[in-house]
Amino acid sequence: MKHEIDLKNFNIHTDLVIEDQSIKTKYNIEEYKDITVTKVIVNKENKNILNRKEGTYITIEFNDVTDIDNQNNLEKVFIKYLEKLMKNIDKSRGLIIGLGNSNSTPDSLGPNVIRDIVVTTHLANITKLDNGFNEIAAFSPGVTGDTGIETADIITNIINTIKPNYVIIVDALASKSIERVNKTIQMSDAGISPGSGIGNNRKELSKDTLNIPVISIGIPTVVDAVSIVADTINYMYNDKIKLINLKKYNDNEIREILFSVLTPLGYNLIVTPKEIDFIIKKLSNILSNGINKVIHPKLKIK
Repeated sequence: MKHEIDLKNFNIHTDLVIEDQSIKTKYNIEEYKDITVTKVIVNKENKNILNRKEGTYITIEFNDVTDIDNQNNLEKVFIKYLEKLMKNIDKSRGLIIGLGNSNSTPDSLGPNVIRDIVVTTHLANITKLDNGFNEIAAFSPGVTGDTGIETADIITNIINTIKPNYVIIVDALASKSIERVNKTIQMSDAGISPGSGIGNNRKELSKDTLNIPVISIGIPTVVDAVSIVADTINYMYNDKIKLINLKKYNDNEIREILFSVLTPLGYNLIVTPKEIDFIIKKLSNILSNGINKVIHPKLKIK
């Protein structure tokens, strides 16, 4: 009996806007050596096609963060474009949120970044801050599975209490490309839907829901098995290895076939590289240093 593929439930797991093949307009800017910055504008005309909220999406792609020179170069580029996203925001009072599970390394990016944010709200309550330092609070709300509380509800209550001018939200993302895992930073002023890349959608966190500007920052740390197998097949195609029957399908069709086979069997696993512990520490440090330098212009970090 012929196996019919049900495409209604097919969904390639990705949080990255540049991985959407519907995008036709990209602005690529080469920075330093091997760092590429892509800017995508989602507006009223293309938001339904892209299925993304209106806003600016900036993606920084890099090759390596294992040596100090590459880390410093990446941090400079990150700071430059974060400042661009926040140029019209009053930075005098802010809230930094780190989403994710500190007990799961691939999902611990947000909590790790929060640990190194220079917080000053408690100091501002008792004394005047020096010039170049702003009133900043930071918090990691954990995951709904641990707290039983919707993350958006926790953040909303904090905002109602401390009344920040903006929120920066840091979270681990999912990609549909092996090459972008741990090698991409996506920033946006459109907010975020936590867990959307792995099919675990929570309430949206954006200016529409929180009533203040929301900057989201994320790095893809996982990829699903469908993407790994599809990338492998495409790699074999590029090397001119003949594959029976699959040769007539394009990339999306191959992913659809693999999804329909692996998902019912429970084999469409979410995968992360073996060196994730080491890389998360490096990436978390780059993000926390960059955020600190943008929100505290006079802060000196070695």
